[in-house]
Amino acid sequence: MSPMNTPTTEQKQSERIIELHRGGKIEVSLKTPLKTREDLSMAYTPGVARACMAVHADPARSFELTIRHNTVAVVSDGSAVLGLGNIGPTAALPVMEGKCMLFKEFAGVDAFPICLDTQDVDEIVRTCVYLAPTFGGINLEDISSPRCVDVEQQLIELVDIPVFHDDQHGTAVVVLAALQNALKIVQKQLADIRVAISGAGAAGAAIAKLLQSVGCRSIVLCDRAGIIDRKRNLDDNKVKRWIAENTNPENISGSLAEAVRGADVFIGVSGPDLLGVEDVKQMAADPVVFALANPDPEIDPQAALTSARVVATGRSDYPNQINNVLCFPGLFRGMLDVRARRVTESMKLAAARAIAEVVSDDELSPEYFIPSVFDARVSTGVARAVAQAALDAGVERNH
Repeated sequence: MSPMNTPTTEQKQSERIIELHRGGKIEVSLKTPLKTREDLSMAYTPGVARACMAVHADPARSFELTIRHNTVAVVSDGSAVLGLGNIGPTAALPVMEGKCMLFKEFAGVDAFPICLDTQDVDEIVRTCVYLAPTFGGINLEDISSPRCVDVEQQLIELVDIPVFHDDQHGTAVVVLAALQNALKIVQKQLADIRVAISGAGAAGAAIAKLLQSVGCRSIVLCDRAGIIDRKRNLDDNKVKRWIAENTNPENISGSLAEAVRGADVFIGVSGPDLLGVEDVKQMAADPVVFALANPDPEIDPQAALTSARVVATGRSDYPNQINNVLCFPGLFRGMLDVRARRVTESMKLAAARAIAEVVSDDELSPEYFIPSVFDARVSTGVARAVAQAALDAGVERNH
């Protein structure tokens, strides 16, 4: 092969990735052998009728006698795929398959990708309601804001299994866990800090809500037009209306630079290269910077470290990765174990606390304040904490 035709390293890597995806990344396997006539008669007709009638007599037994006990639907319309945007349901399927792999690998949860060929809120909700009898939980994924909020809120009211939009709440839970540990390093309290958030979509709003629930009072959010204050015309965007009505207590206005000035913490869930080193220098003493945009963060982590005391990113090639896989596998494991009917705020807080506690006070440092996604203690700890919180909240079917 001539040098002109020799594949580059990038081409070779691309070929390996495509080959890994060939035929899909997940499959169905049998839990019991199907080798004999007796096997067939017990697993299917006529024996299966006994299980059918047991569930018919007591529908709650579907969580005991079917895949519902350990199966989650990963539902997307492909409208907001991380780093790719609105690529539609078919192109989003590899991402949803990957999500299902993470469920299985980190918590033993059987998850199945459901990619819907509609971006109509009512149709998505209706479809999920129709599918709910098959699953023990629904994980909403990569649905654009503010529609994702409508979908989640409606489904919570309509189905009796947990509905969790990971892009909102998984992100918020892991951010809270990381922030709790980061504040120990800089010796600050949640009630005393000022937080600037870049990104006023569903994730930014969910982070603000969860931080408020643990006592953080001063939070300012920015979108592309700058700080969201009560003077802004927000049209019919209910997420940004909530932000305007419930954050920015001093009602300041201006650019992201204005929001960051004097802030103790910056949290980015927006886009690349929005924060400069000079902006970090204008923050309060010992600033905490979470630049979570992926694959390109709001500020280069190495540049941020020249002025920030503590830095986290959404990338796996830097220390302190804030990754939702720290939350959702263990969260659903715990909910499935007690057959929870819904997700509560106390369960989210329990998950955040469990993640943070994996890193002991003796281990805490600017280089290590959030555990690795491969730390087996994370998912088991989160599952236990969430299961207990579900029992305490009285939303369990199985004590």
